[in-house]
Amino acid sequence: MTVDSRSRMPLYVIGHKNPDTDAICSAIGNAEFLRTHGYPEARAARCGELMPRTAWVLEQAGVEIPEYIPDVTPTASDIGTRNVISVLPSDTFLTAYNLMTKHSFNSIPVVDENGELHGILRFLDLLNLLMPSQVTDMSVRTVVACLKNIAQTIDAECLTAAPLSEHDHEIILLVGASSEPTIRTRLANFKAKGMAHKLLVICGDRPNVQLFAIEAGVRALVTTADVRPSADLVEAANIAGTAILSTKWDTASVGKLIQCSRRVADVVQRDCICFEPNTPLDEIQVTAARKKQDIFPIAEKHSKKIIGLLSKTDLVEPPRMRVAMVDHNEFGQAVDGIEEAEIIEVMDHHRLGVQFTSRDPIRFVIEPLGSTSTLVARRFHHRALEPTPGTALCLCAGILSDTLNLTSPTTTETDGEMLRWLCGICHIDPEAFTQEFFSIGSVFGTGAKADEIVNMDRKQFEEMNSLVSLSQIEEVGLFGFTGMRQALEDELKKIVKEDKCRFAGLLITDVLRHDSLLLVAGDPEVIDALEYERIDDTLFAAKDIVSRKKQLFPAISRALHHVR
Repeated sequence: MTVDSRSRMPLYVIGHKNPDTDAICSAIGNAEFLRTHGYPEARAARCGELMPRTAWVLEQAGVEIPEYIPDVTPTASDIGTRNVISVLPSDTFLTAYNLMTKHSFNSIPVVDENGELHGILRFLDLLNLLMPSQVTDMSVRTVVACLKNIAQTIDAECLTAAPLSEHDHEIILLVGASSEPTIRTRLANFKAKGMAHKLLVICGDRPNVQLFAIEAGVRALVTTADVRPSADLVEAANIAGTAILSTKWDTASVGKLIQCSRRVADVVQRDCICFEPNTPLDEIQVTAARKKQDIFPIAEKHSKKIIGLLSKTDLVEPPRMRVAMVDHNEFGQAVDGIEEAEIIEVMDHHRLGVQFTSRDPIRFVIEPLGSTSTLVARRFHHRALEPTPGTALCLCAGILSDTLNLTSPTTTETDGEMLRWLCGICHIDPEAFTQEFFSIGSVFGTGAKADEIVNMDRKQFEEMNSLVSLSQIEEVGLFGFTGMRQALEDELKKIVKEDKCRFAGLLITDVLRHDSLLLVAGDPEVIDALEYERIDDTLFAAKDIVSRKKQLFPAISRALHHVR
């Protein structure tokens, strides 16, 4: 249980699955912008692996690779509180009671010295330490505790030499308030029964009673109201093995406080339910609804070390992961769990997806520009701000890669303006940077597998109630394609079958010639309706086609409409 408010959850700025350079770089840029405009916790993230070219860009920019976030479904570690307040099994009733009343806890976790979970202590169970289940003369006055805990509970000073026991014993309380003959008789009776060593005698300034107790061989003598027995009595106690404790409390208070010195270990609920950190919210809610527990520890799977805590009130309106989407606006392309996330804003340059919904009003910016990095750069520019040089270089790379150095049909004047402004900040030559960028990581020369190539930059769309998968790779020359063609085609067929797509295509773009090849799989009627020059059954020459968004997808859409 924590006394601090839950720390503010991060805001993940994240692009689409199988992210390209624009998706990664616009996330980096937008996160930097948001950190200075009301979201200091904004951080760039990704939900897929980096392309080699993108990794090269980040290395050139001196920018860290964004955190990998495969799923934004809330988990136990996201919802639970940190800085857990707990008690040890060896802690006393009084320690636990003071903590629970101070913080208004009905339950509190019990952990060992290493932070490993032992169970849960409930307030009602705690109260059972004060009163036995069967009330008799002896049970009421008997407490199972150790002298060390008793001394701590009553703030007592030990006047005898021997260290106080840390082991629990059955201790019988005897208040020395009766007449001296009566007390002496009672002590003699306990001694005759062999029970004197269990006695703890409580008395004030009564030297004779103190002596009787020591002579009887009681376990401990507690003197109240700061009474300190004479040196002779202390010496006699040392010889007899009786501990003498001196406390400021009066006799009545000491009697009550000693009952509070019992360890909580006796009433810990060990069969409690706890959750691992990655347990998803829906599973937590189902499990918690069936249990009478008020709190649910979050513990590591193997060590059982507690790292957080959940209460049922946390599950009434649990916090959601916060996401700012860049370079996409369709849930089918988004990080898993996006439906459960709190979407803060969307920045994109693609078509408006038909599935997008949000729970609250959000900033939603879609413009027909060459890249999302252009949109992000313009946010800085309109406010007379400059991104850091590393971020500026990333945004340059996003624009250059998505517009093929401003030669793609998707390019606008705004793309060029923002690119020139950014190049002035990070001091790069766009022509040289573009050529070096596209010469990095040629997929046909790196030994990449067919599934890796097809999924490097793949997007899935819904059109005419059909799923369409479109992948794109950009090469300097198309050497190596022939040797991999069959494996790539098989991978496209696999996507059609497993994802239930009507059409799957791989656009292989030569960035120097500004031409592409289109390898396809799927519905033969849709393939026959394609408007490109056909080379053979599954390969087309897509002359002057370099943009998946503005050229290829509209052509696929026309083919779908044609065959219906």
